[in-house]
Amino acid sequence: MFPHVYEHGLRTMRETFGLEIVEYPSVRFSTEFAAARPSARAADLNDAFADESIAAIVTVIGGDDSVRILPFLDVAGAVAHPKILLGYSDTTTQLLALAGAGLITFNGPAVMAGLAQAAHLPGLEAHIRAVLFEPTDSYDYRPFGYRAADYPAWETQPGDRVGEITADTGWRWLQGGTAATGRLTGGCIEVLAMMVGTPHWPSPEFFAGRILFLETSEEVPTPSQVGYWLRNYGAQGILSSISGLVIGRPRGYSPEMVAELDAVVLQQLREWGAMTIPVLAGADIGHIDPQWVIPHNVLAELDPARDSFRLLEPAVR
Repeated sequence: MFPHVYEHGLRTMRETFGLEIVEYPSVRFSTEFAAARPSARAADLNDAFADESIAAIVTVIGGDDSVRILPFLDVAGAVAHPKILLGYSDTTTQLLALAGAGLITFNGPAVMAGLAQAAHLPGLEAHIRAVLFEPTDSYDYRPFGYRAADYPAWETQPGDRVGEITADTGWRWLQGGTAATGRLTGGCIEVLAMMVGTPHWPSPEFFAGRILFLETSEEVPTPSQVGYWLRNYGAQGILSSISGLVIGRPRGYSPEMVAELDAVVLQQLREWGAMTIPVLAGADIGHIDPQWVIPHNVLAELDPARDSFRLLEPAVR
C-alpha cells in the first residue's frame, strides 16, 4: 500500500547493512489476497527457511492475523535450517512458535517500521550491528535516551521520516534487588493473547526460569486489560515460574496510564507470588522508535543493583 516506505527499508538493508535482497511473492500480495491465503504466506516463510542461500528473513510489517499462518508453518524445516527471523508485532506468533521449537528468533524492527526510518533514528544502526552483525560474548542494553513520535502520515511524506524527537527518561526498576538470569522470550501481549490455547502456545514448562519481555501495540490497550492478560499468565503458572520481567515502553500512554500500568504489573505479580523477581519497565521494545533487537532463547541477565540488562551469550555466529 505504501511502496515508497518499503523501498526506503530496502535501501537501508542494501546501503547501510550491505545485504542482498531476495523478495518473496507474498511481499506484493494485496491485502485482500493475503488475507484469503494464509497458506501462501506460510509457503514463502517455509521456502525461505529451506533455501540455503538465505541468511536472514526480515518481515515487511506487522498485521493482525498471523496466527492463521501457524497451522501451515513447517517448524521442523525451520529447525533443520536455522537462520535469523526478525520482526515484531504480529510476527510475534512465528517468533514464539519457532522459539518454542528451540530456534533463536529476533523481536525487532521491520522493513517498513524501523528500518525504513533508521537514518533518522540515532543509535539504531550501531545497535543492530552489535546484536546481529558483530556478536560478542555479552551485550549490554542501554536506553536510547530519546523517543520519536508517531510517523507522519505515509501518504504525505517521502517514506523515511519519524515524528518529533524528544528526550526520554529511560527505563526504571519496579521491583527486585538481586540479579536474575534466564533465557528470553515474549513479544506483543495482544498477539500473544491470540496464541493462548492453540497448539502453538508453549507449555508452562517452557517459561520456567525465563526472562519474559512484554509490550503493547498502537491499539493502546488499557492498563486494566493488560492486567487481565497477565492474570491469565498467572493462572497458567507462568508468572510464578519466570525469573524476571521486562515491560516495554507503552506507545500512546499518558504519564497517568504509565503509572497505572506499573501498579497493575506489580499487583499481578503479588497475586501470583512473584514479588521478588526483578522487573524492568520502560524498555525500548516493540511498537516504538527506536526499538531494540531482543533474541528469544538467548541467556540474559537482569541486575537492578547494577542497573543492567544484558545478554550473556551471542545470539548469532
